Amino acid sequence: MIALLKQIPSETKIKKELRKVLFGKNMFCPFCHSRKVYKSENRYRCRNCRKPFDLLSATWLSNMKLSLRTFWALLWCWTQQVPVLQSSKSCHVSEPTVYHWFREFRLHLPQFEPILHGKIQMDEAYFKKISLVLAKQIGSKKLAHKIIFKNSVNKTEAAQFLFQYIQPKSQLHTDGSSIYENINQWWQVKHKKDIHKRWEFSLTSEIEGMFGNLRTFIRRMYHHTTPEYLPEYVSEFCVRFSSPEIFISPLTYLKNSITLVPTC
Repeated sequence: MIALLKQIPSETKIKKELRKVLFGKNMFCPFCHSRKVYKSENRYRCRNCRKPFDLLSATWLSNMKLSLRTFWALLWCWTQQVPVLQSSKSCHVSEPTVYHWFREFRLHLPQFEPILHGKIQMDEAYFKKISLVLAKQIGSKKLAHKIIFKNSVNKTEAAQFLFQYIQPKSQLHTDGSSIYENINQWWQVKHKKDIHKRWEFSLTSEIEGMFGNLRTFIRRMYHHTTPEYLPEYVSEFCVRFSSPEIFISPLTYLKNSITLVPTC
């Protein structure tokens, strides 16, 4: 039973935390923002616009059918990278339910578009019908990535990635692929390269390791992937790596992902 998971608070405690995240100290109507609200059974009602609402009415969780404790348990499993099959057993829900909610959680992660600078390693990887360009700022947790929906990357696409994510005058380290040839003429970077055929890997070791970590993350967490969901998994991986503080607990995730949606 979920009750056996000590990490999952009571429903009363969950409601208290959600109210604090969404409304702060004082309750107000999410529709007209009036503070003239009162409790009506298990919901609230506004004296000003007379609309009923609950804690989640104006959020992306408004149509949730799960109990709050089951929701919290699933979110706890996701933040702690508990694999889908194990989460299904722990939370007593079906695998499709776990996949559905894990997807909701990753789709509502805050989006980051970092500009990398200093020393940067950059490489590309190829999956079925998809190419991934990934770059890492050495000495930091900053990652930048771009999904290209075909099984190759050309020089123009590599240059466009630089334009978007790499600060001028940075030091760029890549492998010896032809797409990086004379790349410093396209963008102001100091370019060095490893020739892997010569067993040169010192300049690209960290980015090569990131691709390995990405594959391990997908296999362990989600067991498999398809071209449809790979971009989402890559985005989730990059946010997890760059901003681990978001995933400390369900509460830290919610503080960064859930807000009241403006309503008429």
